[in-house]
Amino acid sequence: MSDAFNLIVDGKPVAATAGETVLQAARRAGIEIPTLCTDERLAPAGACRACLVEVNGQRRLQPSCAWQAAPGQEIKTHASSPRVKRHQDTLVSMYMADHKLDGEGLPAETPNGNDLRAWALKCETLALPRVEAPRVARPNDVNPYIKYSPELCILCGRCTRYCDEVEGVNAITLTNRGSRTTIGTAGMRGLLETSCELCGGCVDTCPTGAMIEKKAPALNRAAVNKVRTTCNYCGVGCQMDLNVEGGRLVKVTSPEPGTTHNDGNLCIKGRFAYDFVHHKERLTRPLVRGADGKLHEASWEHALKAAAEGLLAVKKRHGAANIGFISSSRCTGEENFLMGKLARAVFGINNVHQCAAT
Repeated sequence: MSDAFNLIVDGKPVAATAGETVLQAARRAGIEIPTLCTDERLAPAGACRACLVEVNGQRRLQPSCAWQAAPGQEIKTHASSPRVKRHQDTLVSMYMADHKLDGEGLPAETPNGNDLRAWALKCETLALPRVEAPRVARPNDVNPYIKYSPELCILCGRCTRYCDEVEGVNAITLTNRGSRTTIGTAGMRGLLETSCELCGGCVDTCPTGAMIEKKAPALNRAAVNKVRTTCNYCGVGCQMDLNVEGGRLVKVTSPEPGTTHNDGNLCIKGRFAYDFVHHKERLTRPLVRGADGKLHEASWEHALKAAAEGLLAVKKRHGAANIGFISSSRCTGEENFLMGKLARAVFGINNVHQCAAT
């Protein structure tokens, strides 16, 4: 028996399956419902109230991110419900009253973007008086990668939930109460003194740029070209996007959740350890030792020929059994396979090892 059914969104039938939320079904059908606290990697929280919709038969507006779709259910979004539209206009205005604004009176843009700004541009905002919330950061946090700006925080909880539900380390949490609520740590210590793994997942999931990379504080997003590649720090094969500006790698970001096997997650190395790319001591051409005993730059053809001749010379002089091949866990599975094939098929030996085996 099929578990597929239709619900009605803004007067149109939308396909859904058992267990899906209204938001998931609507998004798949191309219906826009704004969200701030939603991340597909996290359990629905309904914290930001941005995605409230009108459900026929319900007295109150309901969060579409957590409301289960049901057969024949009638849903109205801001596109067809003045009540939902009025709620969104008021909600955006309330967020802006407690948010850093730019010279245009809009939520400030950041190198990581700002979803609140993008949403505000689509709403008819109200001129509400400023609310001064005494949220604090951690000014003495000397960690080299992650910066928290409380004036940009909307307390959606995505960063703390990611740290709990995905990473399982609980390094950060919502601390204090009321207007003093902020993203804190135990004793407001720096991240290096907590269980934080500095994976940068909080930076990735933050919708407003309150969490940002210290290494790329002034990124020009309009000039950046993203190039998809595979992380080379281990053999897992995590996909990541290299942000290139002016021919230089300026930042690493992760793909959208659900689009790659690492689900948008990266470790500290994959996200932050990219300085070697433009390091002045990085080797960019092969080196071959000459008759003078020194290393000299060479073409790839010359280098590969020298390596092959060297291996064959050792085989001839000492026998293949005295040759060993060592590969790396930083190589891909295909590269490690070829190393094994080189040992067994070409030299007829089983002396092949890989560092992940120890």
